[in-house]
Amino acid sequence: MPLYDTPYPLVVPARQDAAPAAHAPRFLFLYGSLRERSLSRLVCEEAAKMAESIGAEARIFDPRGLPVFGDGPDTHPRVQELRSLSEWSEAHLWCSPEQHGTITGVLKNQLDWIPLAIGPRRFTQGRTLAVTQVTGGARSFNAVNTMRQVGRWLRMFAIPNQSVFPHAHEHFDESGAMKDSAHRDRLADVVEELYKVTLLLRDNRQWVDDRHSARRAATLTQAEQKPKM
Repeated sequence: MPLYDTPYPLVVPARQDAAPAAHAPRFLFLYGSLRERSLSRLVCEEAAKMAESIGAEARIFDPRGLPVFGDGPDTHPRVQELRSLSEWSEAHLWCSPEQHGTITGVLKNQLDWIPLAIGPRRFTQGRTLAVTQVTGGARSFNAVNTMRQVGRWLRMFAIPNQSVFPHAHEHFDESGAMKDSAHRDRLADVVEELYKVTLLLRDNRQWVDDRHSARRAATLTQAEQKPKM
C-alpha cells in the first residue's frame, strides 16, 4: 500500500544520457563595483585567469552602462548582452563588496535583469555558482550568504566552497595583480571546485531541471487545448 494517495502520482522521468559536451566549460563572472580600481573586478579577473588555465572559457560582464532595473527597457543593448552571456554560460562566479551588511546595488541590479525564464529560454536554471566577496575591514560572510540566497531563487547549484577577502586592498599590488597568499589559494580552490562540479552537472542539466510541476502544467494545458466533442 502506498503511504499516501495523490491524484497526480510522481513519476521521475527516465534519464537520457547526453553525449558529453565537446566545448570548454563556459564561465561568466559578475562583480559588484563601478570604481576605477574595483577590487571585486580584480578578484573576477584573477579567477577568470585561473579558470582559463584549467580549460574553461571565461567572460566577465562589465556592469557600466547597465540601466537600473525597471528604469529601462528589456531591449536595452546592455541588458541583452547580460542575458545573452547568462544564457551562454554553464557556470557563474559572483564577487561583491559588502555594503551595509549585504551585496551592492551594482551586483543586485545585474541579477535583477536576469530573468528565470522567458518562454523556453532558461538563463540561470541548472547552472553552477560560486560566490566570493571583498571587505574593507574584518572578515564577514554577509555578502556571500546573500548571494547564495539569490542563487537559490535563480535555481542555481551553489558549490560548498567560497572565498572572502578581508582588508581586500591589501591583496593586490599597484598593477592590480593578486598577491600570493593563502587567500589566493582559497580562490583557486573555489575555481577548481566550480570547474569540477560544472563538468559533473552540465551534460545532465536538462534531466536535473525537469520538474514535476512543469510537466503537470504542460499536461493540463494540452488537455485544455483538446477540442471538446
